[in-house]
Amino acid sequence: MKALMDVYTVFWADLRVLRRRLVRTTSTSLINPLLYLLAFGYGLGRGISFEGYSYLDFVVPGIIALTAMTSSFNGSSSKLHVDRLFYKCFDEYLMSPVNVFSIAIGKALIGVIRGLMSSAALLFAGVIISPKIVASPLLPMFVLVLVISCFVFAFLGVFVALLAKSHQDMNTFSTLILLPMTFLSSTFFSLEGLPETLRTVLYLLPLTHSSQCLRAAALNQTFPLASLVALIGFGILFFLGSVSVLKKTSV
Repeated sequence: MKALMDVYTVFWADLRVLRRRLVRTTSTSLINPLLYLLAFGYGLGRGISFEGYSYLDFVVPGIIALTAMTSSFNGSSSKLHVDRLFYKCFDEYLMSPVNVFSIAIGKALIGVIRGLMSSAALLFAGVIISPKIVASPLLPMFVLVLVISCFVFAFLGVFVALLAKSHQDMNTFSTLILLPMTFLSSTFFSLEGLPETLRTVLYLLPLTHSSQCLRAAALNQTFPLASLVALIGFGILFFLGSVSVLKKTSV
């Protein structure tokens, strides 16, 4: 019970900030996904069939996975990073009697909330243009994978924000890691036609597994349980990495 209260205490402080900036945060987080949806779905892919589906049906789950990644990562990392390096107030958590597991989970939860909010808004727009998503019998699995994805990338955001030593480090990570994942992780195209070596490398990216699981659930395809296990494994890895960094920096 104490652990849950500790998580809630850490989470509540960030939730109050989100409540004050709710409209601005949600609207800005949807700009890129909506542009991708218009450019790739309606612009380049309109009228094109892909793997037996319209390209619009194919690309919507991938863009939802992308939205979950960017919103969850930015939601958990941005304030934590600023609090650590600019305001210097994060040390208050480390000096408090709150254990490091609760700090990691509490800081990640705000990213999960932001990721789910943005993904739900984009899902609403996606359902209007691609109703197959809600008609799929695997819809409960779609929701489960979406929640897991938000946790995975929220923990990644916490981990990176704890490791970053400057604002430039965050920009470097986004450019070198998040940007390639955006375009290469089965978000806008299938990996089946790629060389085996490149395909193996792309399976090392968590967004690849998130995209494939969400797409399979949305389009009622054979669900890739191996990708779901890999996605959960990434989440555990990022969580344990965050806890390890917190233990080393505790005062």
